[in-house]
Amino acid sequence: MCRYLRSRELQREIEEGLNVIESWNRANSVIYYGKTGELSSNRIDEQELSVQCLRIVQASLVYVNTLMIQDLIDDPDTGDILVTAADKRGVTPLFWEHVLPYGEVKLNMTSRLTLTG
Repeated sequence: MCRYLRSRELQREIEEGLNVIESWNRANSVIYYGKTGELSSNRIDEQELSVQCLRIVQASLVYVNTLMIQDLIDDPDTGDILVTAADKRGVTPLFWEHVLPYGEVKLNMTSRLTLTG
């Protein structure tokens, strides 16, 4: 505790970590929006299945976002935007602005995403 109070760098590091967790919790409320993000069953097996499905969706979202970021970095028109270490630290695959929580999602299982990653 004393080290935390004394060190501005440690305070910033912890704050950044907390911001990531809070951001991800907001993403969960967008992804898992039924019943305001609460588990709707009292049955343990159904709760476990819901949490496991949420984790699969989270991992898939991060994977696709990572591929999109890689495409942007590899693009000669946009790849040189991230110059400093601070710029690169700001890049995270934990974004969900492109997710439509209440919209219809149409999956075309006969074609692939045009990502190069």
